[in-house]
Parts: sequence; C-alpha cells; structure tokens
Amino acid sequence: MPDRRDLANLHGRGHRVVAIVSAMGKTTDQLIQMAYQVSETPNRRELDMLLTTGERISMSLMSMALADLGVPAISFTGSQAGVMTDDSHSSARILDVRPIRVREEVDRGRVVVLAGFQGVNAMTREITTLGRGGSDTTAVAMAAALKAEYCEIIKEVDGICSADPHIVPGAKPLRRVDFASLSLRCASSGQRSCIFRSVELAQSQNVPLVLK
Repeated sequence: MPDRRDLANLHGRGHRVVAIVSAMGKTTDQLIQMAYQVSETPNRRELDMLLTTGERISMSLMSMALADLGVPAISFTGSQAGVMTDDSHSSARILDVRPIRVREEVDRGRVVVLAGFQGVNAMTREITTLGRGGSDTTAVAMAAALKAEYCEIIKEVDGICSADPHIVPGAKPLRRVDFASLSLRCASSGQRSCIFRSVELAQSQNVPLVLK
C-alpha cells in the first residue's frame, strides 16, 4: 500500500499519479472466513462480489486521506477504471485496459486511486477478481495502458535480494535485475512477495518496474 504522504509529495512535484491499492491487512482472509461461515461451498460469483469490498474500502479511505492533505483525488473500482477481464471468477486474467475515466481525471490534476485485484467482464458485465498478486498485476496493466514512465510496486520487503534473506544471512539487495532473471527467481523461489504474473506482464509490455 502506498503512503499518502509519498503520493502527496509526488503530486506536489508535478507528477501525474495513479495509485493502485490492496485490501488492508488481513481483510481478504477475514472476508473469505466470513464466506465459509455462511456456506460450505461459496458461490464464486458471490465470493468475488464480497472480496472486492476490501480494495474498495482502501481506495475510498486513501482518497479521503489525500483530500485532507490538500491533494485532489478520486477513487475508482476496477470496472470504473476500464480493467476488462475474462469470465473466470476468482482467477480472472486481464484482457484489455480502457482507462478513459482515469486519463480524464489525471488530466484534471487529480491523483487517481484504483482498487486493485478486480475487473469486469465486458460480455457478462460481471465483477471478477484476479487471484493472488492481482493488485500488482493491475498496477502493471494500468501502467502499460497509460504508457507510464515506470510502475512502482511497494511490498513488505525492501526489494529483490540475491537469495531469501530469511534463509541466507548474507543475501544482498539487487539494485537492478533484468526481466529474465527476475522471472526465473519468481518461478523458482515461490516467495509471496515476488509475483510472477505481474513480472511476466511487465516484460511483455516493456514496463519498467521499481520494487520498494
């Protein structure tokens, strides 16, 4: 989750900012638990409707927090932002991004705060979720569609290391790594902080990634 002061600082320096947010803390896990408390086999469509509320809470609160710092901001869901997916509930793939409203608001000088992890199927008009790492994938897809200078992904770790620092005490952070090497690390390590789908998309769309 980006920090509101960092976003305000970027905006104040004249950058055009689009921020993608995830659900806070254990919200998604808690929502899944709630679903299984009322149903042994939750309907996947309804589960998607439930899970997308976590990101919607985050995007609304971030927009309010930015406004209190004097930064004009507006929040959008995935469907409002034009994130178009296939019809696979719980593990949808992004097929296209049509960021018409996002461009309009950025051109007006606003920070646009988007709910990650979610989109909409153009044919059925059903809300979908992207599965694990969905917010990172949303960020890369939106950066590609907007032809952004770069895409920052902010995680609970400081970046990519030469090895897992929890296992290898001497592991060192890598200042720069090519996509092929990063994809190999993601595929072989299985680390939760290293999401292969977003890296794969960034490579195919030539989006520079900054991991922080």
